[in-house]
Amino acid sequence: MKKIIVLILAFNLLNCSQKKSETNIKSDELQITLSEELKQIQSSGNLNGFSVSIVNEDSLLYSKGFGLADVSANKPYTANTIQNIASISKTLIGIALLKAQEQGLLLLDDPVTKHLGFEVINPYFPEETITIRHLTTHTSSIIDGDIYDEKSYVLKAPKDSQSKSNIEIPEEFNPPSENTSMKSFLYDVLNKSGNYYSADNYINKAPGTYFEYTNIGATLAALVVESASGEDYRDFTKKHILKPLKMNTSGWTFEDVNMDNHSKLYSNKETEFPFYTLITYPDGGLITSANDLSKFLIELIKGFSGEGTILNKDSFKEYFKPHLNDSHFEERDAENPYNDEYNFGVFIGQSAQDNIGHTGGDPGVTTFMFFNTKTKIGRLMIINTDLNSDADVQRLFSIWDKLGDYQEKLTEN
Repeated sequence: MKKIIVLILAFNLLNCSQKKSETNIKSDELQITLSEELKQIQSSGNLNGFSVSIVNEDSLLYSKGFGLADVSANKPYTANTIQNIASISKTLIGIALLKAQEQGLLLLDDPVTKHLGFEVINPYFPEETITIRHLTTHTSSIIDGDIYDEKSYVLKAPKDSQSKSNIEIPEEFNPPSENTSMKSFLYDVLNKSGNYYSADNYINKAPGTYFEYTNIGATLAALVVESASGEDYRDFTKKHILKPLKMNTSGWTFEDVNMDNHSKLYSNKETEFPFYTLITYPDGGLITSANDLSKFLIELIKGFSGEGTILNKDSFKEYFKPHLNDSHFEERDAENPYNDEYNFGVFIGQSAQDNIGHTGGDPGVTTFMFFNTKTKIGRLMIINTDLNSDADVQRLFSIWDKLGDYQEKLTEN
């Protein structure tokens, strides 16, 4: 009898092993086919390089890079190639705020001014308090205005050192000598004694009543983390986000990362942008790769499911809790399944169709990162070239849709 049981167990183990092997083969075949189709999209257009990934709450299902990270050097773009990811960076501000709240350093409903060494007051509504929560949902009444584009972008190297004929230096890129701390910049923009202050840096709406997306407001929230914790925002996020998730190739400055792995950024197929950073770096300056950012996306899905590790369950509930309604908008797009401005948690966008995440755009950068709340499957895309035509935009959506076509197939296998 024991011998029969042993034989049955052996047969079952062999059968499971064969099924697993068949599943792995099918998964490999799907990944090869997906890669071939994405490669075809890249080679047919003007996107020099990009990387993508698909994840669920358990693991990385697929990641790969396509095209070139450096055209002149013929250097491939891989899933480990790093570059800045624009406004997806803001999703880390939300995590940092909630970690600071867990530590008893602040409350989301605190007045912003409580944690700063200067006042931030909407001149049209001087009696109304701007809170941290208002910043997280882009309802603070702070707006970017021209001053953001004119002052925030700073070159890594002086203009006169950019000798290549194929480099385009946008007019709004400032020399390194004009770099300053984000606290000084925000004081100058938002406080009535600041050098760049204007009533036009605020809208004529009461705080908390109207959605107006703002990079300056997001950076102010990062400054609140610094002020409340007594730590540099970069150090705080490294300690509580990047290191725990083993995002070891990611960072906020060029000194934090291996520049040999950094992609060039492109205005078009032939023309490079010079390397640049932002005074308001928390709003868009995280440097990372598809493989590293996938670790963060997996953590977000886990957090949504109550299994996160970098925040407690209550904090993750707060992170994803939607705060906006029709009264916050003049019009609201519910048709776009990836409209990250339909609703907001704590610096995390939410569409009307069960997708949570964020998009991003900066010179030479386009990024998407979302997961679906029903399937618990996520995907992301990082591109190193500006989108200059409708055809370029169509290729972006072709890449995104292709990932969507394969994500459930890969999960099933």
